[in-house]
Amino acid sequence: MTLSRLGMPRPLVLVAAGPAAAVIALQQQAGPPLASALGLPWCGPLADRVPQLALAPLAQQGPGLVPLPLDPGLPLPGVGHWAEALGAWRQPVLLLLAGDQLHSGLPAAMVALLLQWQVPLAGLVQWGGSWDREARRADGLPWLGWLPPEGAELDGAERGQLARALELRWRQIVDA
Repeated sequence: MTLSRLGMPRPLVLVAAGPAAAVIALQQQAGPPLASALGLPWCGPLADRVPQLALAPLAQQGPGLVPLPLDPGLPLPGVGHWAEALGAWRQPVLLLLAGDQLHSGLPAAMVALLLQWQVPLAGLVQWGGSWDREARRADGLPWLGWLPPEGAELDGAERGQLARALELRWRQIVDA
C-alpha cells in the first residue's frame, strides 16, 4: 500500500500524549516498526517549535511517518498548540498509545482534541500490552490495530492488517 495510491501523497504525523520524554521514548520504540508495518519510510521528527515552519515543508514531502516529539495539546510559547496547527494545515495524523494508557480516558480525550481542531485522524494504534479487539470496538474510536511489545515480531498477516485498516480508514475520511 502507498499513501499516494489512496490520494494522500503527504506524510502522516505520528502523535502521542504525555510528557515530552515519554512521547519521544514511545515514538522511538514504536515508530520504526509501525512505519515498516504500514510500508512507509520512517522520517525525522518535526523539530521546529513554530508549527507553520515545520508543517509547510510537509505539504511538499512524499509519504512517510513523521513523529511530533511532544503532546499536540500542550500550549506553545505565544499562542495556540500543535493540534490547532495540524487542523489548520489539514495534516493527517496517526495517534499512538501505549498499552498502559488504555486504562484511562486518554484515548477518547486525544481523539476529542484532534476532532475539535478538525485534524484528519487516520486512526489509533496501540503499542504493547494485550490487544482486546472487542474492547477497542466497544470504545467507538477509529482503532487500526496494535503492535506487539518491543522484541516481538509481527507476522505477515498482522502487518497486512494494519496497512489494510489504514487504507479503509483513509477512504472513510476522504468519502466523508
